[in-house]
Parts: sequence; C-alpha cells; structure tokens
Amino acid sequence: MSQDNYYNVLGVQENADQETIKKAYRTLAKKHHPDKGGNDETFKKVSEAYDVLGDENKRRQYDSQKNNPFGNMGGGGFNPFGDMFNMFNGQQKRRGAPEKVIDIMVTVLESYLGSDKHITYPRKHGCGDCNNSGGERQHCNVCNGSGVITQRMGNGMFVQLVQSQCNNCGGKGFNLIRACHTCQGQGTVEKLETISIKLPHGVDDGQFIRVQGKGDFHNGIYGNLVIRSRVTPINNFEKFGDDLIYNKYFTMDELKEDSFIIPHPNGDLSVKFPPVFDSSVPLRVKSKGFNGGELYIKQFVKFTR
Repeated sequence: MSQDNYYNVLGVQENADQETIKKAYRTLAKKHHPDKGGNDETFKKVSEAYDVLGDENKRRQYDSQKNNPFGNMGGGGFNPFGDMFNMFNGQQKRRGAPEKVIDIMVTVLESYLGSDKHITYPRKHGCGDCNNSGGERQHCNVCNGSGVITQRMGNGMFVQLVQSQCNNCGGKGFNLIRACHTCQGQGTVEKLETISIKLPHGVDDGQFIRVQGKGDFHNGIYGNLVIRSRVTPINNFEKFGDDLIYNKYFTMDELKEDSFIIPHPNGDLSVKFPPVFDSSVPLRVKSKGFNGGELYIKQFVKFTR
C-alpha cells in the first residue's frame, strides 16, 4: 500500500460519497495528465488513489487497514512491531509463490466495450520428470536448510539479529548433486499458456487485473497472474480518465453540412455543427464516455488543395 493517504491525494473527506470522489479524480486527472503538461508521478498517485477509493470493496479494505494501529500502516504511520512482522512476512514470501506480472495491449474500444481478451503468455510449470526438485539434492549444512544465515550484531541492551542469504546454497537450502536433464535443474519447465478474461468496462492504463492461481509454479504451488493493461488509441479514439476522445478530421465538403457522424462504439452518433465552427474548442456530447463520462470531439480540418 502506498505511503500516501489516498483521501489527501484526492483532496476529499474520509466520509465523501462516491460521486464526490469521482469528481475529484476527474478534476485532478485532467490537471495532472502528462499529455496536458502535468507531472507523471502526481498523475500516477491520483490514479492509484482513485483505483482504491473508487471501488467500494477496495475502499473498505483500505479503511480497515488504515485504522488498524497494528496493521500495514498505509497512511504513513509507525508500526512498533514492524521488524517482527517484516521478518515473518519475508519468510512467508520465500515459502510461497511470487505473483507473475505481464502487460497486455488494450485498445480504447476494447476498454469501452469490456471485450473478451485472449492472452498467451509463458508460464512455468512443475517439472514432472524430477517431481519439481530440479534433480538430486544435498542438504545445505551451512544454513541447515533454511537458506539464510543469522548473525548477532551488537552487545548488551543493543542486540540485533541480522539475516542474510546463505552464499553456500544461494538461499535455496540445498545444493544439486545431479541436475535434471528436462528442466536443467530449475524444477520448472516453461510452456505457452492461453487464457481468456473479460475486461472491465473502462479499464484504464496501468490498471491491474489479478487471476488466481495462473502464475508460475514456485515452492510447490502456483502463484497468481497479475495482468497490467496498456490502453492504446485506435481509429482516432483516445481515453482520458472517464472521458472518450474522438479526433475528427473534416473535409471542406463536410463543413458545408448541418451535421456529421461519429462512429461511437455503441452505434453511430449524429452531431450537429454549432453556429460557429471553432477548431480550438472541442465539442462535448454528454454521458457518452466511460462510466457516465463525456465524449469530446476534437475538430480538425484536412483537405487537399
């Protein structure tokens, strides 16, 4: 969890309703978006805060952790038992399976439609020929199979136990005497795997989707697969927060008409020209963006002389 208080990042009260949070996010996202000259790090913090507070379940979990004096102090608090918890969590991570993170390209239209997405990625499976062991093993006598060396530092009242990785076994707790020919001693074999997911409507750039148990095999179990979306423009459409942007290039003949057509993903939209054509000001169509956002039409004139 971030060290920033998400409510402070969005500038809202902790009892703010979802509509207030959404409006605050849209205002800040427009202000700090890198494409508009904003700061990239600030934009990421704003997006991260909205990803949590804009989801009721994530918000409840965040509030619970933030208000727990002995939990993960996401708001920047001090945990008096941090060293003990961190040591325990580190041991748990070594025994468990890390999450596998992959990037996928998502077009603006796929994001809008919440399309089904087929994803092919390399995945590590347990090696059946050596039963995931990597080959014939020998117990490490230096660390007694723990993979770490514990050293006592200091004296008197100021004593600290410092753990470091065992150099003799590389932190594995064992050494291979004879490596498996199939997996070359890794204990896993890599194969291509294809899964299908349904994208949530309005999935944003950098947003994560977690798929349970579809990651790599590690320490006897399969970890989770974390899919990071990379939203890309397509067919003159762009995404900006909850707003859908369309870049319309007019010909001289089209400017003589009373209206024009926008190929909106929900069906063609007929839009009337305003009395004054001003290409410096985008046209707005209400509630035709993501999650009730707007459709903005940027106007350009393009013709051959």
